[in-house]
Amino acid sequence: MKKILIVDDSATIREQVKAAFASKADYQIVEAENGVDALAKLAANTDVRLLISDINMPEMDGITLIKHVSENASFKAIPIVMLTTEVSADLKTQAKNYGVKAWIVKPFTPEKLVMAADQLTK
Repeated sequence: MKKILIVDDSATIREQVKAAFASKADYQIVEAENGVDALAKLAANTDVRLLISDINMPEMDGITLIKHVSENASFKAIPIVMLTTEVSADLKTQAKNYGVKAWIVKPFTPEKLVMAADQLTK
């Protein structure tokens, strides 16, 4: 079972991501509403195989989250996909420097997200 942590302050987006993986029996979704919540969920779920995160969230944004993830020896090997409305080249560069493997712009196609997950969790 491949565990994915989806981090987004929008319950609708989290539901859309869960729906994208609904037909994939080998995936389990864990949800977090922001970066603070995500760090707690990562600590409690040491078997997370993929992190999918938004950027614009309250309490802790996605860039700050991935910075923390990249600096933590327990988490830094987890592949990261940004799922966001942001298209800024500066943000993409910053994210890449923190180890982000893919950048998917909302609205997203479920097939593209699942394909990225399949490739990053082999």
